[in-house]
Amino acid sequence: MKIALIGATGYVGAPLLQEALQRGHQVTALVRHPEKLAAHPRLSAVQANVQDTAKLAEQLRGHDVVISAFNPGWGVADIREQFISGSRSIIAASKQAGTQRLLVVGGAGSLYVAPGLQLIDTADFPAEYKEGAEGARQVLDLLRDEQALEWTFLSPAALLVPGPRTGKFRLGNDELLMNGDEPGSVSVADLAVALIDEAEQPQHIRQRFTLAY
Repeated sequence: MKIALIGATGYVGAPLLQEALQRGHQVTALVRHPEKLAAHPRLSAVQANVQDTAKLAEQLRGHDVVISAFNPGWGVADIREQFISGSRSIIAASKQAGTQRLLVVGGAGSLYVAPGLQLIDTADFPAEYKEGAEGARQVLDLLRDEQALEWTFLSPAALLVPGPRTGKFRLGNDELLMNGDEPGSVSVADLAVALIDEAEQPQHIRQRFTLAY
């Protein structure tokens, strides 16, 4: 496939790029700093600003799938607002480009830990991640109102950690996956496996899914 990958140099985006290239896909990496990416015969590195919807639409045109690993950065003061506005732009640009398939990596905060209670609303949710998690939750709400795109939203396990690519994990839907009494974990390499699997063989059209060991 021809995949447009937004945020290909980030913590989540870099493993996604590696997984897609290893599987033989043609990838356009849309990043702020293309010079950070090593050359590869199936990789085109393009400087992009997700807030520039018109230009982004041109850059997305001709791709089979758009994958967004967009994150403004955890140190950004207005991360919630940037997350929402950037994601709105990505959604609009995908539609303008005529690319129907959009896969978005979000957060675990909007997963349910009990009926009517999402992880972000629990007392123990880390304060330093709350604004970003709230942005991701609102992006999921935006997508759930989206009828034109064949979108999928992937919430990782509560603990998204460095680690090996095993290809072995559990999938879930809207509930936080647990490991006994503890929240589940997954490596970013295996998150990449799950998302590229979804790109190749869609199982969660207009749905959110999650994964953990």
